[in-house]
Amino acid sequence: MNTDGEFDYDVTVVGGGPAGLTSALYATRLGLDTLVVNRGGGRAAMMRDTHNVIGVSEDVSGNEFLQTAQEQVQSYGGEYRRGFVEDIEALGDDADAGFRVDTGDDEVTTRRVVLATGFSDERPDPPLPRTGMGLHYCLHCDAYMFVDESVYVMGTGDSAAYVAMIMLNFTDEVDILTRGEEPTWSDDTAEMVENHPVDVIHEEITGMNKDDDGWLESFEFADGTVREYKGGFPMYGSDYHAELADALGLEREDSGEVAVDDHGRTSVDGVYAVGDLTPGHNQIPVAMGEGAKCGIAIHMDLRAFPRSTDDIAELGPVSKSDVPAISPELMATAVAHEGHAAGPRAEAEEAEGEAPADD
Repeated sequence: MNTDGEFDYDVTVVGGGPAGLTSALYATRLGLDTLVVNRGGGRAAMMRDTHNVIGVSEDVSGNEFLQTAQEQVQSYGGEYRRGFVEDIEALGDDADAGFRVDTGDDEVTTRRVVLATGFSDERPDPPLPRTGMGLHYCLHCDAYMFVDESVYVMGTGDSAAYVAMIMLNFTDEVDILTRGEEPTWSDDTAEMVENHPVDVIHEEITGMNKDDDGWLESFEFADGTVREYKGGFPMYGSDYHAELADALGLEREDSGEVAVDDHGRTSVDGVYAVGDLTPGHNQIPVAMGEGAKCGIAIHMDLRAFPRSTDDIAELGPVSKSDVPAISPELMATAVAHEGHAAGPRAEAEEAEGEAPADD
């Protein structure tokens, strides 16, 4: 816990998506002074609707979802800043030395770092429908909306072919659009495609038609044909935002993600990574779960008590004056929070001092 003034924060989270904000939420509620630095944007912010998140209705946009999450973190005492982290530097050879985080107009020191910088989907060339209105990047999120509808998949690699075949679980009208490029999928994948009712359309797209609401209706092709689609999925890969990870020397997977264990620990002690920057399903509930496990892991790493027998031998027994370990700032926020036991303490004390109202 940040009680000796050696560091500005216990935890600094870089990135403000579902994974980063959940990491910050858990770290803050577990008594760690936490800073979130978020440059804005991100894949979650692009969502028109929220799918597959229990307790969140479909009409909640990505920005609304994230705004609520930001407010939750702040309500518990976490600090949230809009900004861009330019560099992170380890202050020593081990995690206990901490890190310096450069936000461009400021520098802070922190005991632990969480990278939640995610990735950007590689976009094909226009013409394209609007994201969320015929252009979709998450099969697991959006396949349900295309049950019994005509669907396209753009791309030339194995991932495009597999997504097209997976969509046959939901509809019998699926095309792969290579947009004038030759397929690069494997021979085994080619044989699979040939034995599934998927059409491969090689001509480039020359035009697009949308309905009055702006939703995709059809694509026009170089050979003069027009094919109707309700929506589809471009499969051109991911651009990982891993500049900070590389600067810190983090190990990365062959596919580009930062390598982590089950609790987000990276190859560098004291640095964690969560969400779309790491391997796994790119889903909000998955990202939130990763963030929760990361926040708990950092708490277990940094918590002052219980003091181990080795530390007791070095530092002596824990005295009343040593506890609690939570910082004064977080303590003040916690006891005044509406979620505090039996309600906010400050309001309860004010109520006790008030005279009863006359009938």
